[in-house]
Amino acid sequence: MAESEQAAPEVPREVSLDKVDRDIIAELTRDGRMSVTQVAENVHISRAHAYSRIARLTGEGVLTKFTAVVDPVKAGLKSSAYVTLKVQQHSWRTLREQLRAIPEVQHIALVGGSFDVILLVRATDNVHLRRVIFDQLQSMPGVIDTQTFLVFEDVDTR
Repeated sequence: MAESEQAAPEVPREVSLDKVDRDIIAELTRDGRMSVTQVAENVHISRAHAYSRIARLTGEGVLTKFTAVVDPVKAGLKSSAYVTLKVQQHSWRTLREQLRAIPEVQHIALVGGSFDVILLVRATDNVHLRRVIFDQLQSMPGVIDTQTFLVFEDVDTR
């Protein structure tokens, strides 16, 4: 199938969530390593109920993974930027996979507006960041224009 004929990505169905589900999600968002027993205590339900709710939320794709949140500066990634890309419209599917292959690209969002893609890029320093932007991002086929916004400070909202 030609790239222009590929089916659009499937839109995920919405899952009905009640207050207990939302409370469990809030607890696990705050601390993904929290035990089921601790989740149950914090949400005021039985351990078995918490376990079955977490299993259902995972099975339905509401909870997609449990992961560690890394402090980028402490991990040696002292330079961060949001980079916007304007791309040729026929190239975004291929471009998405190329962007996923760049380790410094930590988040990709396909967006509407004056640009098509916004990336969170983290690097060891500004020289490294410059190499990623100039040598990798700007040289990709299909990229028309980039704009870089340096991050001076990350603020944790959770």
